[in-house]
Amino acid sequence: MARTEYYDDPNAPKPNSMVVAASAVVTDDHGRILLQRRRDNDLWALPGGGMDLTDSLPGTAVREVKEETGVDVEITGLVGTYTDPKHIIAYTDGEVRRQFNVCFTARITGGQLAISDESTELRFVPPEEIEELSMHHTQRLSSSTSWNSARSRTWAEPSDGSSDGNNPAQPRTPTHLTGPANCT
Repeated sequence: MARTEYYDDPNAPKPNSMVVAASAVVTDDHGRILLQRRRDNDLWALPGGGMDLTDSLPGTAVREVKEETGVDVEITGLVGTYTDPKHIIAYTDGEVRRQFNVCFTARITGGQLAISDESTELRFVPPEEIEELSMHHTQRLSSSTSWNSARSRTWAEPSDGSSDGNNPAQPRTPTHLTGPANCT
């Protein structure tokens, strides 16, 4: 199902739903941000999606990251809340939504990068390269804001004070993964 994003567009269709969503800025041990190229609009975005009735907001972010990227994460902080009546998302099935998104920071605890049916590519991107990617400006804001917040944070070292750079809580992952343009 394809989608079209509108921002401050007088020709945008009128919304017929409001969706509560969560996303996550997942960083690797080099401070790069995990992004996905969305299958429905070919834009780069943070992993995230709509909240199920049985989810919490942090649980939504954890579930969506797993579904969309294959990695397990632990929420480490809150970036912010994002809602803007000028931002409209229209889907080919007739849904036209406004979205209320809560964006979290997260760290990888396990899993492996894997293309989902919602993405064509996954990549860890250095924050300074985000401006070069084709992405909706609302995603760009969430990514860069949270990176600035996350980079000032100090992660706990092992209780014995040692650190060999092989922290099992932050496993090494590939930096780039591509998949087929269309999934059948």
